Amino acid sequence: MVQKEKYVEHSPSKGEEAQQQVNPVESQPVTCKRSPLTRMSFKLFRRGSARCIGLLSAFVTILLCLYYISIGQPNPAPVSETGAPSAALRGSPLNAFTGFSVGGGSSAMSHQQKSHAAIVSNQKRSSETKAGQTTGSPESQSVEEYSNSDWGDKCYELLQSSTNITASEEHSKFDFQPEWMRSKEYWDRGFEERFEAQKKDKQRPPLKIIVVPHSHNDPGWLKTFTNYFQSDSRQILNLLVTKMQEYTDMTFIWSEISFLQLWWDQAHPTKQRALRRLIDSGRIEITTGGWVMTDEANVHIYPMLDQLIEGHQWLKNNLNVTPKVGWSIDPFGHGSTVPYLLSGANFEGAIIQRIHYAWKQWFARQQSGDFIWKPYWRGRTVAGKDSDTGSLLTHNMPFDIYSIKSSCGPHPFICLNFDFRKIPGEYTEYSVKAQFITDDNLEAKAQLLLEQYARTASLFPHNVALIPVGDDFRYNKDREVDQQYQNYKKLIDHIMANRRLYNADIRFGTPSDYFEAIKERMKAFPTFKGDFFVYSDIFSEGRPAYWSGYFTTRPFYKLLSSELEHQLRSAEIIFTLAYNTARQAKRENAIKIYEKNYELIINARRNLGLFQHHDAITGTSKAAVMRDYAMRLFESTQNMVKMQESCLELLLQKGQPRHHGFLLSEFERDNVNKLPRKMPIQMVSGDDSMPTVSGGEGGAGGTASVGAAASFVLYNSLAQKRLEVVTLRVQHPNVKVLNDKGVELSHIQINPVWNITDTYEQGLGTSVSGSVGRIRTSTRQFEVMFVAELEPLSLSTYRVQVDEVNFKRNIATIYCDDCTGAGPAAVSPPEEAEASPAPVFEARGKPAGDIQLENPHMRLLFDEKSGFLKTITRKNQKKELLKPLQCNIKFAAYRSAQFHSGAYLFKTDPEQSEAEKEVLEGYTDMRIIITSGPIASDVTVIYGPFLAHTVRIFNTRTHLDAAIYVENDIDFEPPPKNRETELFMRLVTNIDNIAQVPLQRDPLKEPADAATMPELPVFYSDQNGFQYHERIKVPAIGIEGNYFPITSGAFIQDTRLRLTLLTTHAQGAASYEPGQLEVMLDRRTLYDDYRGMGEGVVDSRLTRHKFWLLVEDLPGGQHDQLQPPSYKVLSQQAQQMANGLRYPPNLYFVSSLEQPELSAALLPLVRLLPKGALPCDVHLTNLRTLSDPELQLFPSASALLVLHRQGFDCSVSAGRDLSMEALCPLSSKGLGNVQLGRLRLHTIEATSLTGTEQKPSKDSFHIRSLAEISLEPMQMRTYNLTFRAEV
Repeated sequence: MVQKEKYVEHSPSKGEEAQQQVNPVESQPVTCKRSPLTRMSFKLFRRGSARCIGLLSAFVTILLCLYYISIGQPNPAPVSETGAPSAALRGSPLNAFTGFSVGGGSSAMSHQQKSHAAIVSNQKRSSETKAGQTTGSPESQSVEEYSNSDWGDKCYELLQSSTNITASEEHSKFDFQPEWMRSKEYWDRGFEERFEAQKKDKQRPPLKIIVVPHSHNDPGWLKTFTNYFQSDSRQILNLLVTKMQEYTDMTFIWSEISFLQLWWDQAHPTKQRALRRLIDSGRIEITTGGWVMTDEANVHIYPMLDQLIEGHQWLKNNLNVTPKVGWSIDPFGHGSTVPYLLSGANFEGAIIQRIHYAWKQWFARQQSGDFIWKPYWRGRTVAGKDSDTGSLLTHNMPFDIYSIKSSCGPHPFICLNFDFRKIPGEYTEYSVKAQFITDDNLEAKAQLLLEQYARTASLFPHNVALIPVGDDFRYNKDREVDQQYQNYKKLIDHIMANRRLYNADIRFGTPSDYFEAIKERMKAFPTFKGDFFVYSDIFSEGRPAYWSGYFTTRPFYKLLSSELEHQLRSAEIIFTLAYNTARQAKRENAIKIYEKNYELIINARRNLGLFQHHDAITGTSKAAVMRDYAMRLFESTQNMVKMQESCLELLLQKGQPRHHGFLLSEFERDNVNKLPRKMPIQMVSGDDSMPTVSGGEGGAGGTASVGAAASFVLYNSLAQKRLEVVTLRVQHPNVKVLNDKGVELSHIQINPVWNITDTYEQGLGTSVSGSVGRIRTSTRQFEVMFVAELEPLSLSTYRVQVDEVNFKRNIATIYCDDCTGAGPAAVSPPEEAEASPAPVFEARGKPAGDIQLENPHMRLLFDEKSGFLKTITRKNQKKELLKPLQCNIKFAAYRSAQFHSGAYLFKTDPEQSEAEKEVLEGYTDMRIIITSGPIASDVTVIYGPFLAHTVRIFNTRTHLDAAIYVENDIDFEPPPKNRETELFMRLVTNIDNIAQVPLQRDPLKEPADAATMPELPVFYSDQNGFQYHERIKVPAIGIEGNYFPITSGAFIQDTRLRLTLLTTHAQGAASYEPGQLEVMLDRRTLYDDYRGMGEGVVDSRLTRHKFWLLVEDLPGGQHDQLQPPSYKVLSQQAQQMANGLRYPPNLYFVSSLEQPELSAALLPLVRLLPKGALPCDVHLTNLRTLSDPELQLFPSASALLVLHRQGFDCSVSAGRDLSMEALCPLSSKGLGNVQLGRLRLHTIEATSLTGTEQKPSKDSFHIRSLAEISLEPMQMRTYNLTFRAEV
C-alpha cells in the first residue's frame, strides 16, 4: 500500500523486531496504527449505517493487534502435512469468520516439499493475506480499508455487449462474388436512385463538405525510415510551415510523430514557432499522435500502447497538444483494440479506411458508415445503461483507398480530374488527365466535383462528406502545394459564392471539424462490435484478394520485436524502481549513471515503436528496409539487457552499492541474423579465483572440482508469484542447485546439449548434402533443468554447486537409434574416446512401437514412424485414464498461388489438385530422440535442417503438469529450396467445435434442409494479446479468407473440452475443418503480389517457435438463453501461462571472479512488491518513467503505472488437483496493500491511458493509495505516480 501523503513513516517497535527474529518464515507480523482507521470510521458513517458491522470489526482488529504487539509473540503457523508452515493466520482470529479464504502458501517451503505436497492444498490456507502475499505489513489496516467494494466478484462471467451490428453475423451473410466485381465500383442504380430521391427531400440537411489535405508518410517501406525523412518528410513539413503562412485558410493533418520529432530536432526555432502557431490555431491537426500509424493485426498490446504513449508524451512536452481524433487509413484491416486505446486516451472519434469490399458496400447501403465501436464484452451497467468505457465514434471512409482518385466520390475516372499534381518528368494517370482550373472550365468542373461530393455525402444520413486530398508522401514539392491549393481554392470559392444555387457549404478543414459537424446533425449513432479482419480488396484486379499473408510473413522479425518488447518492459519496471531508490537514498553516482543511460530507454521505446508501423512488423517492406529495422531492434535489445544488469546490481546490494559490472546475461547476442545463444555459467572454487575442471579437459563431461560454485539471479518481471521451469547451461554434469534460501532443490534434471539443437555447434555434424550427419551430445555443455518458485516482481539469487554424490540420479536417459552406434564413442567424439571416462548419458535404442510419455496428469502417445503426437489421454483425480483425446500434430504447407500470394496476400495455388503439399517428404534423413528424466520428458523429431520439433511434458506436481510444451526450429534453407511454401502446424482433434446456430449464419443463398446444413467450425483468436474474438468459418470464401491474426493464442472448444494453443509472437491461425486448429509458421513466396513492395519474400532465417498446449474441462450445462451470450476468454491458468511465455524470467550470471567479497554484499531475495502480489488477473503492463518535460533526455520523478485486469474464465480449468489457487488465490478485495520496493509516493493521479490528461476517479483526480484503484474485468487504466525525493 502506498503511504498516504500526510501519514507518518512507521518504524518497527522492539516487539516487532523480536517477532521478526523469532519467526523467519513470516517476514513482518501485523501491527496497527490509529490514524487511517479513524479516518476510515468517518468515511464509513458518511456512507450509512450499513457499514457499522465493518466498523465494529475494525475496532476488534485494533484491540487484537495491540494485544499481539504487547505480548511480542509471533502468531503460531498452522503446519501442513509435510511439516512446512503454511502462511500464518495474520491479523486476528476475526479472519476465521470474515468469509474469505485467500492467501499464499509459505515462501519457505522447499522445492522438495513443494513438489510432494502439490503446493499446500486449499484447506490448509486459511490466511487473510492479500492474493499471493507472503509478508505481513507494518501498516496493516482493517479488512474494509483494503477491500475495494467496487472490485466485484473474484469469479465472474463476462457477457457480450449488446450492439446494433455484430461483425461476424453480418459478414457471414455477405455476397462475396457481387455483380459489380468487374467494374470494381459498388455504386449501382440503387444508389443512384436513392441519391436522386434525396436531392428532392426537403427535410434532408444541406450538403456540407470538409476538404482535408493530407500526406501519408510511411516510416519505412520501399526506403528506410531515415531515407524517407531525408528525401520526402522533412521537405513536406518545411513546405507546410512556410506555405500555410501564405495560404491562410489551408488546413493539414499529420500523424507520424517519429518523423515530426526528427524534423523538430533539426528545425530552425522560427519554423518551430510557426508550426506551434498553426497547431494552436487548429489549421494543422495532429491525428492519432502515435509514434507510427500502428499495424492492428500483429502488434501486441504493450508496444501498441507504448508507441501511443511515446508520441503523446512528446507532443505534450514539445507542442503542448493532445490529439483528439484517430486517423488510421493504411493498416490492412482494423481491429477493435485501437479504438479501445483511443477511447481510453479521451479521443472524440477515429477514421478507418481499409476494410473488406463487402463491408464497404454494406455500410454504404445501410448509411451506417459512422458508428460507435464498442468492446465485445459488456462493462458495468451504470444507472441501468451499459458503460461506454472503451467505446469510440468511428468513421469508415466509404471508398477503396485514401488516394484522391479513390476518395472524392464513387467514380475514380472522374476523381482523377481533381488530382492537380503535375511535376516535370513525372508521368502518371492523373497528371495526364487532370486539367488546371481556369475561368473557362471553372463552372463545369465545380459542378462535376460537387456531384461526386454529394454522392459521397448521400451514403450518410447527416449529408456531411469528409474528403481527403492527398496520398503517399504528397506535398513534397513546392509546386504541388501551389497546384493543389490554388485549384481547390478556386473551386471552393466558386461554390461558396453560389452556395444558394448549389445548396452546399464547402471549406478546408480537419477530421475534428467533421466529427463536430456530424454530432451537431445526429444525436445517436448505430453501435458495432467485432473487427474488420480479414481485409480484402477488389480494386486491383476486379477479383477478391485476401490480405492474410502478412499475419505470418517474416516470423524472424516478429520474434525480434517480441524479444525487444520483453526486454524493454523488464528494463522499464526495474529502472523506475532502481532510479527512485537511488534518488531516495541520495546515491549520487548511481543517479548520474541512470540519468546518462536513460536515453537508451528512450531510443529503445522509439525503435520498438517504429517497428509497430504497418509496413514493418507486418514484414511488408523491402528486404533492405527490414534489415534496417532489425538492426535497430537488435541494438536496443542489447542495451535493455545491459540496463537491466545495472539496475539489478543496485537493488541486489545491501546498503551503499560498491560493486559494478558483476551481472552478465545468460544469452549471448552477437549477430542480428542468429538466434541468441545460451552461455554456460562459469563455476569457480572458493579458494581459487580460476575456473577449475578436473579429469580430461573437455573430455566426456569433465567433472568440476569439489567446492566449485557459481551464483545466478532470476528476475521475475510479473507482479504475480510464478513457477517456471528454468534451464541453465553448465560445463559439468555433476552439479546441484540451491534456491535463494540456500536450500538444495531436490528435483533437478541434467539434459544433454545436442549438436542439432545448438546452432553454433551445427557445423561440427552437418554435411554439405543437408543431411544431419551424426547426432551427438556435447561434451562441453550440459543443461540443468529445475523448477523455480519466484516471488512477484522479485530478484532471487540461486547457486549452482558441485555435487559428487547424487548427481547421477538427476541425469536424463536418452533413447535414440542413431546415437547408440559404437558404445561410448558415439556420444563423445571418436578422437577423445581413449582419454574420456564412460559417457555421462546412457543412450539406449528407441523401443519398438508407438512412443509414450506420461506424468501424473496425462499420457501422450506418439507415432513410432513420424514421431508426431497422436493422442492425449488425461487422468481423473484417482489417476485413472479417461477417454483418449485425438490430437494429431501435422506439418504441411500450402502451395502459394504465384503473383497472388506474397508478403501481403495469401492464396493457395488453384492450378494444383491438392491445396496442401507434404513438405517433409523431401527430407529422408529423419531422427527421433527421446529424453526422459525426473522433471521432464520429451520427444524430438528432426527432419534434416528443415525442422526440429519437440514436445515436452513435466512432472513437477504443479499446474505445469497440465500443459504440453511445443517447440519448433524451422529453417527454410537458402532459396530456391521450399519455394512457394506456406508452412503450417495443424492440430487435428476430435473436439466438436461446430457453430451453435447454423440457421442464422447460413451464407448459402438457396434454402438448405437440416441434412445439408454446412458444419461450420468456430474458433477463438486473440487480438493483440488483449481480447478474444469468435471466428466462424465462412464457406463462401477459401482458406485465405478464414485465416485470422493471433498474437498470443487461440482456442477451440465443444461442450466438454477446450484446447488452447499459446504462442510467443504474431502469426496467422485458422480452424477450417471441425476439430482442427492450425497456425502458420513461415512463408516463402518468390513473386511479388502487386501491392507495391515490388519483391517476393525469400529472406527466411532459422526461427524458434514456442507454444504451450493446454487441454481443459468446460463446466456442464447449457447457457441460459435469456441472458446475452457469454464473452469467451482464457482460463486463469492459460492467461498466466500466456504472460509467462511472453515475459519469461530473465537469468543473469553473477561473475564474482574479480570481486571475492561480493557474495556477502548481495541480498539473496529482493522483493519489489514487499507487501504482496497484485491480484491474479491484474497484469502490470508497464511502470514507465516519464521524461523530464524541460530536459527531455533525463528521467523525472514520475512514472506511468499501466494496469490491465485481464479477464479470465473461472469455470474452465485443467483439473482441481492442478489449480492455480495455491500460487495465486483469487480475491475480490482489489489491489490491496501494494507497495513498490521501499519507495514512498508523493501523489497518485488517475490519467488518460497515455498519461497526458487527468481523468477523474469517482470524484477526484488524486487517489490516496493504490488500494483505492478500481478496475473492471478486461479494463486497462493508467496512473501517474510521483515518487518522493527523500526517504
